[in-house]
Amino acid sequence: MSRGGEMVYIPDDSDFSSFRDQCESLEGWHCRYNKAGVTVWSQRQEESCTVQKIKTRISCKDVPAETLYDVLHDTRYRKKWDSNMIETYDIGRLTVNADVGYYSWKCPSPLKNRDFVTLRSWLPLGNDYMIINYSVKHPKYPPRQDFVRAVSLQTGYLIKANGDGACVLYYLTQVDPRGSLPKWVVNRVSQFVAPKAMKKIYKAGLKYPEWKRKHDPGYKPWVYPEQNMLPSVSLDELSVQHADSLENIDETGLTEDHLSTSDHEA
Repeated sequence: MSRGGEMVYIPDDSDFSSFRDQCESLEGWHCRYNKAGVTVWSQRQEESCTVQKIKTRISCKDVPAETLYDVLHDTRYRKKWDSNMIETYDIGRLTVNADVGYYSWKCPSPLKNRDFVTLRSWLPLGNDYMIINYSVKHPKYPPRQDFVRAVSLQTGYLIKANGDGACVLYYLTQVDPRGSLPKWVVNRVSQFVAPKAMKKIYKAGLKYPEWKRKHDPGYKPWVYPEQNMLPSVSLDELSVQHADSLENIDETGLTEDHLSTSDHEA
């Protein structure tokens, strides 16, 4: 997403339009999973490349698009539903609809845990919403010893209103995990991890209105920018996070036999 790869920039309307087209198009995508209202597609970039694009879609009955948009923005609520998350926080704001943030997550044991620093941007379009991100470097948040710093080439959500009080959620991600991963890991992402994650977001959307009523109901800085008290970040402070500048570890020898039992839950 970083236009030639060197300059950090804030996505514009053409980037959001391109992202939406990728979510809605079926051309070049291979269906990997289709059960219980959840569909997963993959798109391999090159035969020699371990970086795949994964796209998922779920129909969310009884969850309005604006509610799911709130769920995906609300870092306080994320701690309630995202069991894979280790830590997340906002670092600073760039504009009224762009910020920089940190996210770390648990990988299935025995793989090493990963983390990101990303530039995130969002765009409400009437009844539909988009949130997209890509990896950047921030001088105060370098790679840590206890994580492998992964690279989001492009990741995001498209939330489309679907009738009264319902929506369809797309999640598209192209991530370089910075490691030569076993093939079973790639397969698990499409068969288990992605469907499970989408179901969690759907359930989180069902429970969010009640939770939000008890936790700062009027506080939504992603909707009301004047509430955003984050320190300002300048684009000059940031640079594009290139994968080849990071540690690359070889985990191809790890077998699925050693996967912890909790990670098998679909």
